[in-house]
Amino acid sequence: MIRKKVTDKSPSRQQRSQLWRSCTTILTLKQIHASMIVKGFNSNISALRELIYASAIAISGTMSYAHQVFGHITEPDNFMWNTMIRGSAQSSSPLKAISLYTQMENGCVKPDKFTFPFVLKACTRLCWVKMGFGVHGRVFRLGFESNTFVRNTLIYFHANRGDLAVASALFDDSAKQDVVAWSALTAGYARRGELGVARHLFDEMPEKDLVSWNVMITGYAKRGEMESARKLFDEVPKRDVVTWNAMIAGYVLCGSNQQALHMFEEMRSVGELPDEVTMLSLLSACTDLGDLDAGQNIHCSILEMGSRDLSVLLGNALIDMYAKCGSIAKAIEVFQGMREKDVSTWNSIIGGLAFHGHAEKSIHLFSEMRKLKNNPDEITFVGVLVACSHAGRVDEGRWYFDLMRDEYKIEPNIKHYGCMVDLLGRAGLLNEAFDFIDRMKIEPNAIIWRTLLGACKIHGNVELGRQANEQLLKMRHDQSGDYVLLSNIYASRGEWEGSEKVRKLMDDSGVRKEAGRSLVEGDNKALMHFLFDSKHKFDSRKSFLELHGG
Repeated sequence: MIRKKVTDKSPSRQQRSQLWRSCTTILTLKQIHASMIVKGFNSNISALRELIYASAIAISGTMSYAHQVFGHITEPDNFMWNTMIRGSAQSSSPLKAISLYTQMENGCVKPDKFTFPFVLKACTRLCWVKMGFGVHGRVFRLGFESNTFVRNTLIYFHANRGDLAVASALFDDSAKQDVVAWSALTAGYARRGELGVARHLFDEMPEKDLVSWNVMITGYAKRGEMESARKLFDEVPKRDVVTWNAMIAGYVLCGSNQQALHMFEEMRSVGELPDEVTMLSLLSACTDLGDLDAGQNIHCSILEMGSRDLSVLLGNALIDMYAKCGSIAKAIEVFQGMREKDVSTWNSIIGGLAFHGHAEKSIHLFSEMRKLKNNPDEITFVGVLVACSHAGRVDEGRWYFDLMRDEYKIEPNIKHYGCMVDLLGRAGLLNEAFDFIDRMKIEPNAIIWRTLLGACKIHGNVELGRQANEQLLKMRHDQSGDYVLLSNIYASRGEWEGSEKVRKLMDDSGVRKEAGRSLVEGDNKALMHFLFDSKHKFDSRKSFLELHGG
C-alpha cells in the first residue's frame, strides 16, 4: 500500500521533468515505478502525479496499469482523480470514468471544474442521458456552468445526446465568441443527422477551427455524401490525420474501396502519418476487394509505424483480411504473433480456417480456445459448425450445436441453423435436414432453402428439391438460380419434361439467367458471405465516424 500523501498546496501539476518526458513505453514506466518504490518516492505527491499522468494519458495502452497504481494510493488528490477520469473517458471503457466519478463523490472528494468535462464526455460516449443530466445538475449547484470548458462540454453533451433546446440555451452571447462552442453545437447536429442545420452553423461561424471542418467532413462521409465531403476536404486550410481518416473511412463505408486506397497514397505523399484508425479502414477496403497484395502493403505500413506489438483490433483486422483473401498461412502467423487476443481474434482464425477447408485445424483451435478458458460466442460456433460441415463430421456438428445451447446458453440464430442445414445437406441427410428446418424456432430464410436446394441437386433428390424450390418461390420469384437449380435436378435424373416445365415457368415469370455465372458456385459464395460477414468491420468502418461527431 502506498503511504498517506503529504499535503500538496500547489494548485496545479508542475511541468513534467525530462525523466517523465522520456517515459514512452510500458517497460520504461514499470522501471521508473520500481525505482520510485526502492528509493522511497512512492509517497511523494509530485512523483505520484507524474506516474498517474504517464500511465493514464501519456503512454498508449497503459490505462489498466494506471488503475492498478491508482488503487494503491490511499488519498489521491484532485489532479489524480481528474487524470484517471480523463484517461478512462478517452479509453475503450468510458464506464470506468463514471465509476471513478461516483467513487470520488462518495469519498467526499469535491469535484472541480476539471472533473466535469471528462465525466460528461464519458456520458456522451455511453449515451447515458439521465446520468448526463444529473452531472449537469451537479455542475449548476457547484457554480461551474459559466466556466468555459465546462459550458462547452455541456453544449456538446446536450447537442449529441441530451436536449438540443438546452444546448441552444447554453449557446449564449458569450459562447458565440468561442469557436469551441460553435464546433460543439455543430458536431451535435451533425451526429444527429441534421446536416442542414449543422452546415448552416458551420457557414455562420465567425472563425472555423480544424475541429469544425472535421466535424462537417465526417458528417458528410457518414451519410455517404462523398462529393460534399471531398469539396470541404479540398477547401480546408490545414488537415490532420483526423481529416484524412474521415475521407478514407467514408470511402470504405460507401464501398469505394479503391478510392480509399488512392486517398491513403495521397495522404502519404503529403507526409501525413497514419494512425490505427487509418489502418483499420484500409484493411477493411482490402478485405472487401479481396486484394491480398494491397493488404500485405498495408501490413508493411503498420509495421513501419514502429509498434512492436499489434493491438487487438489491428491483429483481428489483419487475420480477417488474410483469411478472406485466401492467405491462411499469413493469418495463422499474425494470430500466433499476437500477445493479447480476444474472442474476435479466435473467431477470425477459426472461421477463416473453416471457410478455406482447414476443418481439422479449425476444430483444434476451438478446443484450444476452450482449454484456455476463453468463452466462445455465437460467431465462434458458426466457424466450428462450418468446419464440421466441410469435414463431414455430422455427429460432432450436432454435439457442438447442443454444446452451444446447453453449456454456453447461446440461443441458435439463423446462421447456426443455416450451418446445420448445410452440414446435413452435404452429408446427404436430406430428410433429416427438412425435419430440422420444420423444428426451427425461427422462420427459415431464402439462404436456408437455397442451401438445401443445392444439396438436393448434388444428391439428385427431385422431390425434396421441388419442395425446397416451392418455399423459395413463395419468398421471391426473380432469382434465376432457384429455377436453374431445380431444372438441373430434373435433368440430372433424366426427367426432361420436368426440366422443361421449370424453364418455361422461369421464362413466363420474366426471369433471365445471368450470363457467365456459375449458379451453384454463386450460391455457395452467398452462403459463406451470409455466415462470415465480418463483425469487427463495423468498427473499422464506423468507429472513427462515430467517435468524431459525424
